[in-house]
Amino acid sequence: MAEDAAAAAMAAASLSDDLEPATARTRIRSILVDGAARAGERVVVGGWVKTGREQGKGSFAFLELNDGSCVANLQVLVDAAVHPLAPLTATGTSVLVEGELKKPPEGTKQRVELRVVRVLEVGEVDPAAYPLPKTKLTLENLRDVVHLRSRTNTIGAVARIRHQLACATHRFFDENGFLYVHTPIITTSDCEGAGEMFQVTTLFSHAEKVEKELKESPAPSESDIQAARFVVEEKGNVVKKLKTEKASKQEVTAAVAELNKAKENVSKLEERSKLKPGIPYRDDGTVAYENDFFKRQAFLTVSGQLQVETYACALSSVYTFGPTFRAENSHTSRHLAEFWMVEPELAFANLQDDMNCAERYVQYLCKWLLEHCREDMEFMVKNYDKTAIERLELVSSTPFQRISYTKAVELLKNVTDKKFENKVEWGIDLASEHERYLTEVIFKKPVIVYNYPKEIKAFYMRLNDDQKTVAAMDVLVPKVGELVGGSQREERLDLLKTRILDAGLPLEPYEWYLDLRRFGSVKHSGFGLGFERMILFATGLENIRDVIPFPRYPGRADL
Repeated sequence: MAEDAAAAAMAAASLSDDLEPATARTRIRSILVDGAARAGERVVVGGWVKTGREQGKGSFAFLELNDGSCVANLQVLVDAAVHPLAPLTATGTSVLVEGELKKPPEGTKQRVELRVVRVLEVGEVDPAAYPLPKTKLTLENLRDVVHLRSRTNTIGAVARIRHQLACATHRFFDENGFLYVHTPIITTSDCEGAGEMFQVTTLFSHAEKVEKELKESPAPSESDIQAARFVVEEKGNVVKKLKTEKASKQEVTAAVAELNKAKENVSKLEERSKLKPGIPYRDDGTVAYENDFFKRQAFLTVSGQLQVETYACALSSVYTFGPTFRAENSHTSRHLAEFWMVEPELAFANLQDDMNCAERYVQYLCKWLLEHCREDMEFMVKNYDKTAIERLELVSSTPFQRISYTKAVELLKNVTDKKFENKVEWGIDLASEHERYLTEVIFKKPVIVYNYPKEIKAFYMRLNDDQKTVAAMDVLVPKVGELVGGSQREERLDLLKTRILDAGLPLEPYEWYLDLRRFGSVKHSGFGLGFERMILFATGLENIRDVIPFPRYPGRADL
């Protein structure tokens, strides 16, 4: 055993000899946090130049370096004797440098700077071609260079805020006994019943492939197939004759092999003869999805809720956190074709439990950002929304107001100091202007509206005793309006069947969902938080396209 360990160690050592040494890089954030306390320390730092300028008649250069670990830059000083300065100073240049941390002269804003003793790597930039100049670009313009926009201060800050919100999400649910479940991105059921789904199919690519094949090699005619069958008949007769004449085993085996080849050729010809260009249709004119990859219609999911319910009905408290898709041709600042949802599901839970969980979760996210993302939030306050931190503090510390939909409509109908664009009456789906007025003007804090009209909510929401409303709830917050939407699910089999049919949906795709009510039905509730909406709420940015790394919306799917 000792010899084996020694041999393994020698193999590892010889392998490492063939590799470039690991890079012991120090993050800029850790340097800036410690400041002058690290003066005298020798470190390796890598990053991208935000600004660079030669000084002292070209004898040295100052670089403002950022590695994405924080919004602030590290000042780096490079002498011309250490490295040629011109390739280092262009905005966007990447450098990996080694040097000594120094306390800068009195009166400078930096608490620490790096004096470079060795330039290890340089990724040069042509300043004339680089699409991110020193001058400030609008967020709208940055969407045209989505592959580079993460180098800007704003998108970098958003990325760190997004990361921390994701960390907080997993931490919250783990601390509260939830299991993380990965639900499918490809689904065969429509959770919302709106039909605005992206279809997943191979029919078009298959049709193109067949068309190309038939052009290169036309399908066999009936006479081709008959000729091939005649060859099979001839080969079969040869086998029979050899067996009758008691030929050698070798001769019979060879003849049988020839016969099998002829039969295989017939099968291939018959299969190719069935090839038809275009999408396959049934006799009734509908698309023959049985020829598709999944043998039925399939879509990109609009929600993981229905699937995660199957785990809630076995493991009690679960959640899913993943991408969802909506084929809605909307160009508003609040809609994306691809976005992320956090969707917990709680067994043995009613609407009150659902509201309690949603309130605790949203407050947890706000507290987490205040504790873990202060610098980036201060950047947002300075550049985009002066009230961003105040808003997080308000939501994190204030109990949410809870009112029924009916009461909310009554309050809005009595408003006299504002004329709403959308008329307020019982039965409407509250618009963003109504939601924001409730939370920003009437209550001046987050509001949970519950018990919505059944006609405007999804089929899976539990029907209340009044037969007019369902046990649904929305969490409304300042700046964005609806942040969370949830409900108690309909656990009664017959009522759920009726709701599905009333929504104009077929029962067959939902039979598995109905099984959850047939076999050990349980009262359960859940909600969905639009992750990008949470980032909008936190940062104060106006457009949802700026808070997701790679926005997808009508006409745009870059990268």
